[in-house]
Amino acid sequence: MKRKSTKNDILPGQLSFQFDVPRESDRNFHLGGRSFYFFDFDDNVAFLSTPIIIFNKKTNAEIALSSGEFAHENKNIGISGRFADYYMDFNDANGSFRHFRDKDLHPLEVKAGKKQGFVEDVLKALKELDTHWKAPSWEYFYHATYNHRPVSLITARGHHPSTIIEGVDQMVRAGYLPHTPNYHSIYPVSNPEVRKDLGDIHFKQSVAELKKHAIRASVEKAIEQYGYSPFHRFGMSDDDHKNVELITEEMRDLKRKYPEMSFFVIETFKDSFSKREVLLHETREIISAKESTKPQLSLFD
Repeated sequence: MKRKSTKNDILPGQLSFQFDVPRESDRNFHLGGRSFYFFDFDDNVAFLSTPIIIFNKKTNAEIALSSGEFAHENKNIGISGRFADYYMDFNDANGSFRHFRDKDLHPLEVKAGKKQGFVEDVLKALKELDTHWKAPSWEYFYHATYNHRPVSLITARGHHPSTIIEGVDQMVRAGYLPHTPNYHSIYPVSNPEVRKDLGDIHFKQSVAELKKHAIRASVEKAIEQYGYSPFHRFGMSDDDHKNVELITEEMRDLKRKYPEMSFFVIETFKDSFSKREVLLHETREIISAKESTKPQLSLFD
């Protein structure tokens, strides 16, 4: 197990945070406001090796793509380019995203230590150098966790929320997080029960649309749980441009409903990021920079 760093003992590749550093209060805490951190997980908080499977149209032979390859190629699959002769299968059990779903593990498998794919992928990543698996928003995720900010995970995956928690718990046990995040909500939006909870009873909506619903549900839950405050601040970090567009659209609708509150969108790329505040009729760019020049850790504080 990776030991926790101390003030004078920082492991190579780890953030120079110490667990005895005073925790920071929310910027508007004294006014009754809270900062809520919403994160996409894959390629945003962590890079995992979970493959997406595509199938040859003639032979049904399978090819496994990384999430990065899929993000780059998915619009062309079955249409043009190197994967023109392939197709995607959306069957949860045997299709393209089967590794992004939970499996029905036999009790004997569980007793023998078998874990859900997401948990196994996290454990596999943690065996590598942390510079290999820490994605662009990792530092923000750490900051939010360290300072007990309400954290939401809104991911395209279809696991049960408890599986997501178990996977993140591995990062706590390995010493990369100081403690379990202060979970506000967890929405693996491709999970059938989560889809129903978000109103997609006919399973017709896209991941981006479902993420919009999850953001709204998380904001409404925040107001219900913490009370209404014009000083609340909400932000969502995601690496998929299409998702970011619809997230921005949803936050603009929320801004109309709660004009005093603040809403932010963080779009992350392989080596850069941009932070924009969502206003009633526009978005205002606050920061756009290379990852190596991040000026602050508090995205929404």
